[in-house]
Amino acid sequence: MSRTTRIESIGELPPKMGQGSSSETAAGIVPAKSTTYLESDFFSRETLTVARDLIGTTLVVGKCQGRIVEVEAYKDDAASHAVTRCHKARTMFSTFGHVYVYFIYGMYYCLNFTTEANAAGAVLIRAAEPLCGINLMSRRRGTSDPRKLASGPGKLAQAFGIDLAFNGKPIGRTVKIKPRESTPLIAASTRIGITKATDLEWRFFDKDSPFVSR
Repeated sequence: MSRTTRIESIGELPPKMGQGSSSETAAGIVPAKSTTYLESDFFSRETLTVARDLIGTTLVVGKCQGRIVEVEAYKDDAASHAVTRCHKARTMFSTFGHVYVYFIYGMYYCLNFTTEANAAGAVLIRAAEPLCGINLMSRRRGTSDPRKLASGPGKLAQAFGIDLAFNGKPIGRTVKIKPRESTPLIAASTRIGITKATDLEWRFFDKDSPFVSR
């Protein structure tokens, strides 16, 4: 399936910044310095807005950190679990700012963040640029190639050690998000690997990042 791509000009949120450091980084990559984290109000907004604003933020799970470079938004469209798996996706209806994890193909976990205070919504985290915990990610993934560690939702979940035990947890506990420090050039396209609502350009990614899934 061919996908159109467009470039969007995205304004940056004004996060509170702090300082931090890590002894383990990928070659040529400087880890994010913020020690503040996004709070639940960030995720209470409209799903597409949250999805765009997640590009460039830093995912933190234990010792592993990665800059989010690709996401997909899901609301009440035909491809959304709010429609296709409503009995298993209750967190999409009842929460915002929570982790939603599901298992697909009998082998992959996928990490999502719930959104919107008054409607169903979630953002699938598709890819991240590894920043910290590279050795641990490599062991989990069985590869030392940084571009193959988290370049896809299943790979990302494996690299960060995400499984169903994280499902339903509030963001800010076992899974944290640092604000972005600069605004990337964000592109949009149709979503990947779905057969319904294929016209919606609800996939957002860092146009300049080599760590996106494709």
